[in-house]
Amino acid sequence: MNDSYASKDIFRILEHEILTLKIKPGSLLSENILCARFGVSRSPIRSVLQELRLCGLVTVTPYKGTQVTLMNFDIINQIIYQRMAVETFVLEDFMKMLNLVDLEKIRHIINSQHQLIRGETFDASQFYVLDGQLHEIWFTATRKSFLWESIQKSDCHYTRFRMLDIVEIKNFEQIVQEHEAILTAIENGDSDAIRPLMQKHLFGGVTRLGSLIFTELKDYFSPLNT
Repeated sequence: MNDSYASKDIFRILEHEILTLKIKPGSLLSENILCARFGVSRSPIRSVLQELRLCGLVTVTPYKGTQVTLMNFDIINQIIYQRMAVETFVLEDFMKMLNLVDLEKIRHIINSQHQLIRGETFDASQFYVLDGQLHEIWFTATRKSFLWESIQKSDCHYTRFRMLDIVEIKNFEQIVQEHEAILTAIENGDSDAIRPLMQKHLFGGVTRLGSLIFTELKDYFSPLNT
């Protein structure tokens, strides 16, 4: 196997598994096990682990090993706060330049989420992808794609937190109902409703997970500063 190609492929696989919680926060990653799994030498594995470290997804401690980074609840709260402030303004701009094509895109994604929930097999990763595609619509329409990309790149903690909300709570209908409420406000031109709706929606994971963050799921998070 070509090491250069293998490194890129291995990185994508491990990044996806960490971000979708298939590999849990705090898990140890053994070089020997990874070498055996992917059929490569230590060199590409070490290169991949270094790249994951630069992305904030793992920490490498000499003589101790490599551990998947714990989520930081304080950082997550700050990212949500930042996103709420930014996305509220973006949505208000979006409402001023609304067109039927973008409205239809939003409706289509919401319908797709309903179909996914009602299907025989549910894919949490696909639900997450659809959620992102929905929010991306108003960033793209208002020519704020750079802001959207910045949000996506700053989420080694936030992406996993959103996935945790999806896979642990499984309250998918509530998330879609919040999307529908946002759509109704957009259609009605009700700019006053946007801020409270976005606050409820973006902080929804914190509300839904609630005390589990500090009890059953506490091992996924770094200790809170006191």
